Amino acid sequence: MPKYLLNRWHGLHIYWSSIAILLLSVALFFYEWVLGVVGLAIGGVLAYYTLAAERAFRKGLNQYVGTLSHRIKKAGNEVFNELPIGIVLYDEERNIEWHNGYVGKMTERDSLIGEPLLDVFPGLKGKDDKDNKLDLTVGKHVFQVQVKAEHRLLYFQDVTAHAVLSKKYEEEKIAIGIVMLDNLDEATQGMDDQSRSVMLAKVTGELTGWAQKCGVYIRRTASDRFLIFMNNKALRQLEQTRFDILDDVRDITIEYKLPLTLSIGVGAGADSLIELGQLAQTSLDMALGRGGDQAAVKVGQRLSFYGGRSNAVEKRTRVRARVISHALRDLIRDSDKVVIMGHRIPDMDSIGAAVGVLKAVQVSQKEGYIVLEGMNPSILKLMEAIKEDERLHKWFITPEQAMQITTPRSLAVVVDTHKASMVAEPRLLQQTHRIMIIDHHRRSEEFLSEATLVYMEPYASSTCELVTELLQYFNDRLSMDVLEATSLLAGIVVDTKSFSLRTGARTFEAASFLRRSGADSALIQRMLKEDLEQYIRKAEIIKHAEMMYDHIAVAATAPGRKYPQLLIAQVADTLINMTDIMASFVVSERTDGLIGISARSLGQINVQVIMERLGGGGHLTNAATQLEGTVEEAVAKLKQVLRQVNEEEGLFE
Repeated sequence: MPKYLLNRWHGLHIYWSSIAILLLSVALFFYEWVLGVVGLAIGGVLAYYTLAAERAFRKGLNQYVGTLSHRIKKAGNEVFNELPIGIVLYDEERNIEWHNGYVGKMTERDSLIGEPLLDVFPGLKGKDDKDNKLDLTVGKHVFQVQVKAEHRLLYFQDVTAHAVLSKKYEEEKIAIGIVMLDNLDEATQGMDDQSRSVMLAKVTGELTGWAQKCGVYIRRTASDRFLIFMNNKALRQLEQTRFDILDDVRDITIEYKLPLTLSIGVGAGADSLIELGQLAQTSLDMALGRGGDQAAVKVGQRLSFYGGRSNAVEKRTRVRARVISHALRDLIRDSDKVVIMGHRIPDMDSIGAAVGVLKAVQVSQKEGYIVLEGMNPSILKLMEAIKEDERLHKWFITPEQAMQITTPRSLAVVVDTHKASMVAEPRLLQQTHRIMIIDHHRRSEEFLSEATLVYMEPYASSTCELVTELLQYFNDRLSMDVLEATSLLAGIVVDTKSFSLRTGARTFEAASFLRRSGADSALIQRMLKEDLEQYIRKAEIIKHAEMMYDHIAVAATAPGRKYPQLLIAQVADTLINMTDIMASFVVSERTDGLIGISARSLGQINVQVIMERLGGGGHLTNAATQLEGTVEEAVAKLKQVLRQVNEEEGLFE
């Protein structure tokens, strides 16, 4: 007990009481000595008992305090050893110095003292030494670890029940999907009713069996559309199988001349059914925009693609082209002026498509301007021809001039791209809400969703082909001069590699229309003539090509050598024409310091998927990306992605 408490109970008042008794006893001697003696005797007895009580109190107090300390120490030890919280103390070398008994029960070991902390708890590797909380799995249990870095102390709390409940909650969340049969009407156009019914029954039976096997509820909502419901656990299993139903449906209908393919859009991760439905529809639009025959899964902000190994099927009817053409005509007439722009460093397809749209604007008697940003060496000869034509060249303007003339009532037409980050002047898209997209690339996640009118057809050979079809339905009295028709035809020739790749019946029909309109094929050949020095530089790169997986050519340039992007793409085009090569990848340092990778294929390999994993994109047979670092690092990343794709689903169709 503290000293001040002892003084409070056994302080000066005891002494003053004894003195008072002594003085009173002395006073009694003056009256009666007998009474004085009795008083002194009584005072002595009281003093004796007071001192005896004092000693007994102190002895009892010491015994009580000793017992209490023992009990507290014992209780503390039991708390450390029996409390369901693990405590670990480690030294500066991150070796375990001490732990309580609960940690031994956690690890099923008697003692961990002296062992490295990271060997006992590998999950702590890579974690900083700051105070924080993290989840750690030890055996079959999940623990929340609280780190006290200043004291080099760890607290472990078992949260297995909470983790199991949380996992179960996440797994049981609903996901909504839409399954669509690609181009059903066109695919079955030439079939009789019996063959059509048999094929649809096969597809429906395959889908129903797949749904039952995977725990998915499926309901048909139209002849070519199904609605599916599943939980997140079933969705993860579908992603692990990479939606093998896509291949199954294509295989069972392969006996028909035009096998049916599926497009699947799945939305998950949202709290409301309305949001899930919107995510599913957005995912389906993305899958269809990328050419179909694939599944798009959107979980929150994550968007994943599966399949997409076959080329987009060319549509036989031109109904959509006519509808889009008339809608474009109305948009142009309702705008004060039209600003046309392609991607930065435009190619022949971008310039040709822009010239074609400009023609439509002029036919509508509106002002139209083409925004030109950067100069690609491949269009130098075309631009020289345009400069000689003063009537056409005066409508080409710079991005700065375009910013000054664009108003909220202006129409911005984006050709040969659908990404805001790639257009010649992204700020233009903020000055007007009237935006139209004309593109033949597969739709990517970075899409101009605020566009008023979208015409994206991945089956098309080029944007020039799409624009040519729009012009055919735009005005009956439309006539083109030689340079305008030649620009459009040049874009088709370049993107199809002289009608050898991605060429369908509609491609030749568009080219035929342009030839009738006066397109000069001889002028195109002069534009595409190759320089001898450039050819020698291409041969130097091709010389270092190596073969992978028997049919893939990878060519990397020497360190320190810089090449323009056009030359890199041309080397990839040359390699793909070699015998037994199904895909070519050319890696080189560009003149801007970035590492460029150009990829080409003949359709057996989807190079777009490979480039998307490296941060790029493009088309099934034509894609590219740009990376930072060195050529060696880029080649290593490319080989790693090729290995992953080969292990997951195989490189070749």
